[in-house]
Amino acid sequence: MEATPNSEEDLRKLAVLRLKKRRDFGTHFVVYIAVNAMLVAIWAVTGTGFFWPIFPILGWGIVVAANAWDVYGRKPITEDEVQRETERLRSERPVP
Repeated sequence: MEATPNSEEDLRKLAVLRLKKRRDFGTHFVVYIAVNAMLVAIWAVTGTGFFWPIFPILGWGIVVAANAWDVYGRKPITEDEVQRETERLRSERPVP
Protein backbone atom coordinates (compact mmCIF):
# COMPACT_ATOMS: atom_id res chain seq x y z
CA MET A 1 0.00 0.00 0.00
CA GLU A 2 1.36 3.33 -1.00
CA ALA A 3 0.41 6.57 0.69
CA THR A 4 0.69 10.06 -0.71
CA PRO A 5 4.25 11.28 -0.01
CA ASN A 6 4.56 14.24 2.36
CA SER A 7 8.26 15.08 2.02
CA GLU A 8 11.08 14.83 -0.48
CA GLU A 9 12.42 11.79 1.39
CA ASP A 10 9.00 10.09 1.21
CA LEU A 11 8.75 10.96 -2.48
CA ARG A 12 12.17 9.44 -3.13
CA LYS A 13 11.25 6.25 -1.22
CA LEU A 14 8.06 5.96 -3.24
CA ALA A 15 9.97 6.45 -6.51
CA VAL A 16 12.50 3.76 -5.55
CA LEU A 17 9.69 1.38 -4.58
CA ARG A 18 7.87 1.90 -7.90
CA LEU A 19 11.06 1.46 -9.92
CA LYS A 20 11.86 -1.75 -8.03
CA LYS A 21 8.33 -3.06 -8.68
CA ARG A 22 8.66 -2.30 -12.40
CA ARG A 23 12.05 -3.99 -12.61
CA ASP A 24 10.78 -7.03 -10.70
CA PHE A 25 7.72 -7.25 -12.94
CA GLY A 26 9.95 -7.16 -16.04
CA THR A 27 11.97 -10.08 -14.68
CA HIS A 28 8.80 -11.98 -13.77
CA PHE A 29 7.38 -11.47 -17.28
CA VAL A 30 10.58 -12.60 -19.03
CA VAL A 31 10.73 -15.74 -16.87
CA TYR A 32 7.04 -16.41 -17.61
CA ILE A 33 7.64 -16.18 -21.36
CA ALA A 34 10.84 -18.28 -21.26
CA VAL A 35 9.43 -21.09 -19.10
CA ASN A 36 6.19 -21.31 -21.04
CA ALA A 37 8.04 -21.26 -24.37
CA MET A 38 10.12 -24.17 -23.07
CA LEU A 39 6.95 -26.05 -22.06
CA VAL A 40 5.42 -25.51 -25.49
CA ALA A 41 8.69 -26.71 -27.09
CA ILE A 42 8.61 -29.86 -24.92
CA TRP A 43 4.99 -30.42 -25.91
CA ALA A 44 5.87 -30.00 -29.62
CA VAL A 45 8.89 -32.33 -29.46
CA THR A 46 7.11 -35.08 -27.54
CA GLY A 47 4.27 -35.51 -30.02
CA THR A 48 1.74 -32.73 -30.24
CA GLY A 49 -1.21 -34.43 -28.49
CA PHE A 50 -3.42 -32.56 -26.05
CA PHE A 51 -2.03 -29.06 -25.53
CA TRP A 52 -1.27 -29.48 -21.80
CA PRO A 53 0.93 -26.33 -21.54
CA ILE A 54 -2.28 -24.31 -21.55
CA PHE A 55 -2.71 -25.05 -17.83
CA PRO A 56 0.53 -23.44 -16.61
CA ILE A 57 0.18 -20.69 -19.23
CA LEU A 58 -3.28 -19.70 -17.97
CA GLY A 59 -2.62 -20.32 -14.27
CA TRP A 60 0.64 -18.43 -14.17
CA GLY A 61 -0.81 -15.84 -16.57
CA ILE A 62 -3.39 -14.89 -13.95
CA VAL A 63 -0.56 -14.25 -11.48
CA VAL A 64 1.38 -12.19 -14.06
CA ALA A 65 -1.77 -10.14 -14.78
CA ALA A 66 -2.29 -9.48 -11.06
CA ASN A 67 1.37 -8.48 -10.73
CA ALA A 68 1.01 -6.12 -13.72
CA TRP A 69 -2.08 -4.54 -12.17
CA ASP A 70 -0.20 -4.04 -8.89
CA VAL A 71 2.70 -2.36 -10.70
CA TYR A 72 0.91 -0.30 -13.37
CA GLY A 73 -2.78 -0.08 -12.46
CA ARG A 74 -3.03 0.51 -8.74
CA LYS A 75 -3.34 4.14 -7.67
CA PRO A 76 -1.77 5.38 -4.44
CA ILE A 77 -3.92 5.92 -1.37
CA THR A 78 -4.66 9.62 -0.92
CA GLU A 79 -4.86 11.54 2.33
CA ASP A 80 -8.51 12.29 1.54
CA GLU A 81 -9.28 8.56 1.40
CA VAL A 82 -7.49 8.01 4.72
CA GLN A 83 -9.51 10.81 6.34
CA ARG A 84 -12.83 9.42 5.02
CA GLU A 85 -11.99 5.93 6.30
CA THR A 86 -10.93 7.34 9.67
CA GLU A 87 -14.24 9.17 9.97
CA ARG A 88 -16.17 6.04 8.97
CA LEU A 89 -14.35 4.02 11.64
CA ARG A 90 -15.05 6.70 14.26
CA SER A 91 -18.76 6.61 13.45
CA GLU A 92 -18.83 2.78 13.78
CA ARG A 93 -17.04 2.74 17.15
CA PRO A 94 -19.41 1.78 19.99
CA VAL A 95 -20.15 4.48 22.51
CA PRO A 96 -18.92 3.50 26.04
